[in-house]
Amino acid sequence: MMRPSPLPGRLVALTLLAALLFAPPLIGLFDRPGEEGLSRLPLYLFGAWALVILAAALLLERRDED
Repeated sequence: MMRPSPLPGRLVALTLLAALLFAPPLIGLFDRPGEEGLSRLPLYLFGAWALVILAAALLLERRDED
């Protein structure tokens, strides 16, 4: 008997994670000057974007062993 694929549920979870990472209250935490006087916002945005892309790639390229 075939089990349903968990992929749709995982993609929904990834979408919710991305929405959380790019929510304005969380972004506001990083939009402040650091010790050097520069904002950490670009570094956070790039890191969060890279994390979402990496997670999507891992989910979509995963091969089922069955």
